Formats: sequence, C-alpha cells, structure tokens
Amino acid sequence: MDPELEAFVPLFPQADLTDPVAARRSFAGLAAALPAPDTTGMEVEDRTVPGDPDVPVRIYRPDRARGAVIWLHGGGFVTGDLDSEHPWATRIAAGSGAVVISVGYRLAPEHPFPAALDDTYTVLTWTAGHAAELGIDPERIAVGGHSAGGGLAAAVALRARDEGGPAIRFQLLNQPGLDDRQETWSARNFTDTPWLTRDKVATAWRHYLGSGTATPYAAPARAADLSGLPPAHIATAELCPNRDEDLAYGLRLLQAGVSVELHQWPGTFHGSQAILSAEVSQRQNAELGAVLRRALAV
Repeated sequence: MDPELEAFVPLFPQADLTDPVAARRSFAGLAAALPAPDTTGMEVEDRTVPGDPDVPVRIYRPDRARGAVIWLHGGGFVTGDLDSEHPWATRIAAGSGAVVISVGYRLAPEHPFPAALDDTYTVLTWTAGHAAELGIDPERIAVGGHSAGGGLAAAVALRARDEGGPAIRFQLLNQPGLDDRQETWSARNFTDTPWLTRDKVATAWRHYLGSGTATPYAAPARAADLSGLPPAHIATAELCPNRDEDLAYGLRLLQAGVSVELHQWPGTFHGSQAILSAEVSQRQNAELGAVLRRALAV
C-alpha cells in the first residue's frame, strides 16, 4: 500500500452497511470533515428535475462550459446525497470545465433497483432536452461516477443505447460497482481491505437488489452485448474488491469495439482518493477532471 495512504487506514470507520441510517450518518460526517471546496468562478444551483418522482440535482456551472456530465455519487447505493458529494462535484467541475449535474438519486433499501437508475435516466433525458437552457452542447453530455455511482453511469449508458435515448459522449467510471456475483479474484481475496470489504459489497447489493433478480441494468457486468456504448475511462484501485470486475469490463468493452482507457492506480484502495494530502490521490483527482475535459472538447 502507498505509505502516504497507509498512515490513514486506522482512522477509517468500520465498513458496514447493515444499518442504513447509521451508515448514512457516518458517511455524512466523513464528507463534512473534508476541506470546503473552492467554488470561485462557478455558479452552483439546486434544482428539481420533473419526473415520477421528481429528482433533486445540484448544478455546477464553471465559466464558459460547453459540455456537461451527469455525476453520480458513491455510497453502495445506500448512502450519499447532494451535500456529501458537494466537494467532489465541485472538483470535477473545476477540473473538467464542464457543467456538472450531481444527482440526488433515491437510496436503497427503501428504494431498491430500479429506482436509482430511473432517477438517473430522468436526469439524463432532462439534461438533453434542456441543453439550450443549461448553456451546453447536447452532443457533449457524459455520464460518470464513483463506486456505486460508476455502476449507475455504466447502467444508464446501457439503457440509453437500448432504448434509443439521449446520445452519451463519454462514460467516466471510477472504481465502479459492476457485478453482484463477487466471483473475481479480487472480490474473493480482498475480503477485509480498507473501506470496502467483501461483506460490505454483499450487503450493498442485497439492499440494492431487494427481492428482485440482478439484470444488466442493475449489474452491468451481466450484459452480454457491450457494443455501441460510449467511449470509457475506467479507473481502478489496486487493493479494491471491485478491481478485477472493472478491468474485465474494460477489456470486454475493447473487444466489443468501444474505445477505452484503463488506469490501475498502484498502492491505492477503494475511495482512498479522499485522502487529499497523498500525492497519488492528487494525481487521481486531477486525472478525472483532465479526462472529462479532453473527452468533451472533441
């Protein structure tokens, strides 16, 4: 493990989602402890996207932005909201120069699949339909997210392809949760890694799937056909249970003719980019913005 990251491991709370309410409270406390983001030169606005039900979003508009990214927070489908994601959405907007539309999707287990995906798709279609109002090019809309949010981004790309939905320029998948089966080498061997353990992954999927059966729209790794999807950037952490399912998904995208950039970060663990003082975290966070800037500028 990267020594700058290892020093923080004892400070991490227990990785547990068995009590969703307690987990949300803990997650919100961690987010609140992060340094306040700099929103200088950026307009930040809370909106409600009409739907069934309506979906809360927070929109970040840097100066002279032309593209946009539908941004989806992590938290195992169980925790996280617009406030906890505020520091990260701000950094994505500042680093990419794109309009960031952070989605406050419904959480499991109260709202199992497909609630979060439906909310995300609602926001995607609204964004495309309101591009002129948002001041963006409708042909420069990306989807992206971290962890569970990365899985949702991959899922909404599949759904948009299958349903002839809005064109998605790019998908940015940061340590995404893509496979409920937990059969890869990393899922079977990284059982007690920092922040994300095998039990936590299993609990997250159990909450998210509820009494339903996993489909490709819930767990994109189950999709048989990955052709025709948007170009992708997939970033993985070395000591993360999700690592191998993410790498395998990237390879399958390549084999299906989709342009993919894969970046495996050595010495990192799931979510370790939140340790902002570490040099590797600074590079990780800078890359997310740079990748989006490049993808949406073409």
